[in-house]
Amino acid sequence: MTPDQTYQDLKDLAEKLGFIVSEQSFKRTGIKAQSGFCKVKNEDLFIMDKHLAIKKKIELLAEYIGGLELESVHMMPAIRELLDQYKPINSESPE
Repeated sequence: MTPDQTYQDLKDLAEKLGFIVSEQSFKRTGIKAQSGFCKVKNEDLFIMDKHLAIKKKIELLAEYIGGLELESVHMMPAIRELLDQYKPINSESPE
């Protein structure tokens, strides 16, 4: 799977989870801004700096989604495997 396809699959998964990934330019904001999850007018968004490298976009989105409850969400095995790498350590279930 190409990085562009992986990123698109993560954005599609985000929509399934109830939030939208919106790419924005932070260069002219006049403030130091970072990509991340936020609520704007009661809408859940993940604002992504559109000037980031595709690998960094994947990492940021995977970090956020990997911390969510995903057990009952259907997704491609490659995406689930990627997200498993970003699960918080304390969320692993005891064996």
